[in-house]
Amino acid sequence: MGKFYLTTAIDYSNGEPHLGHTVEKVGADVIARYRRSVGDDVHFVVGMDEHGQKVAQEAEKHGLAPQDWVDRIAESFLDAWRRADVDFDDFIRTTEPRHHEGVGELMRRIEANGDFYMASYAGHYCAGCEAFKKEEELVDGKCPTHPQREVEWTEEENFFFKLSEYRDRLLSHISEHPEFVRPESRRNEILRLLERGLDDISASRSRIPWGVTFPGEEEHTVYVWFDALPNYITAVGFPDPGFDRWWPAELHIIGKDITRFHCVIWPAMLMSAGLPLPRTVWAHGFINIGGAKLSKSAGTELDLTELIDRHGPDALRYFLMREVSWDGDRDYPSSDGFLEQFDRRYTNELANDLGNLLNRVVSMVVKYRDGAVPREPQSSLDDRRVQALKTYREKMDGYLLHGGLEVSGELVRAANVYVDQVQPWQLAREERDAGSSPEALDGALGSLVRTLGTSAALLAPFMPRKAVEIWQAVGGGDGLALLDDLEDALLGFCRVKPGPVLFPRPE
Repeated sequence: MGKFYLTTAIDYSNGEPHLGHTVEKVGADVIARYRRSVGDDVHFVVGMDEHGQKVAQEAEKHGLAPQDWVDRIAESFLDAWRRADVDFDDFIRTTEPRHHEGVGELMRRIEANGDFYMASYAGHYCAGCEAFKKEEELVDGKCPTHPQREVEWTEEENFFFKLSEYRDRLLSHISEHPEFVRPESRRNEILRLLERGLDDISASRSRIPWGVTFPGEEEHTVYVWFDALPNYITAVGFPDPGFDRWWPAELHIIGKDITRFHCVIWPAMLMSAGLPLPRTVWAHGFINIGGAKLSKSAGTELDLTELIDRHGPDALRYFLMREVSWDGDRDYPSSDGFLEQFDRRYTNELANDLGNLLNRVVSMVVKYRDGAVPREPQSSLDDRRVQALKTYREKMDGYLLHGGLEVSGELVRAANVYVDQVQPWQLAREERDAGSSPEALDGALGSLVRTLGTSAALLAPFMPRKAVEIWQAVGGGDGLALLDDLEDALLGFCRVKPGPVLFPRPE
């Protein structure tokens, strides 16, 4: 059993959770559940980024103190992840004392390494990114990520971090560890950025009181990204002894718009502090509606509660991971187009393909074998499902979640074709009327039951509730088997247990 520490980007406390946040959290939860299914000891952390200029402005806009505002937002995110069945182990908030302590110690270690200095700075600041922008990064004078916001010309005296001195070390690390930045398209972006050279960056703000106090400097707060990024170590106990039970992380999951912070600034901070780097940073793509990234400020949001209630949390989780390539973007012409595609996949793939297959197989086992699951002989469908399990694990080990779901879908479609070709009802008729051997029907029904059991195991990370329902309906117990134990578990199925319709069709 291996250690697997998995994190997502902590969400910024300037508004309610939306579908863009959900894609990342559900994807990370799928990976965490998959790693548990192969026997890993998993620690999965999500959380909230609660400091910075934008948060303070949002709190003021709503007539609240910053702490009251972030408390309210944190509860909204917790409720969303509970409703979406995101099964995390820890919820880190940057306003917690454990985080303040860890950030302070990290900054002291960086300072002890001689990597901070005081200097004046003047430049464009995007409050949406909480980042300074170079002139060449702006499009028509605005941040391309937040074109609806005005960038602010900011002049102040800050502590700077000597990021420029880490360019060569970062290039060497990525060369020696190409898995550090994934997928490949993001790695290429980071390499191009590094090859152009790095500038030193602000590590403090002198007029933003809502944040962690810079060590030894009451007039300065830690710049929000230097505050936020250490959550990955403060969540597992840094600087207390024993935090290395989990650190370094096996995987950081982030959006593609913050790769520079996680693949350049964060590793440079860790190098400066003498701490090991995470193994992999995976930068996923976005859902775009009408060419715009999902966001409240851009007017392209879809109501998350309504989406979960539309067909249930498992269906939404399935749809997001089926539709959104984990290494790319997914574009929809409109919100209505998104909903139409959601309904289409729910009806065609879940209700028709999977739900109908389960109903047919369980009904035939009850009708022809009084509910007892035949164990022998094996059929060609068993060969297909064994190969599907192997391919599925390859996809999931490579974090290609949409690929893992496609393997499961292909197996379900193959089983439906097998039913139509073999026609168990005709085999039952021949057995009854001609007194033929029961082996043909036993082989067909047993293979179909085992295929549905395998499908439940493959779908479990994506649809944890429905997967258990499938598993139990075809003869499994309360909990699904680990993937390494799957074959033995399937051979132990004794009786099917008819239940309610798996995916009710909407009226």
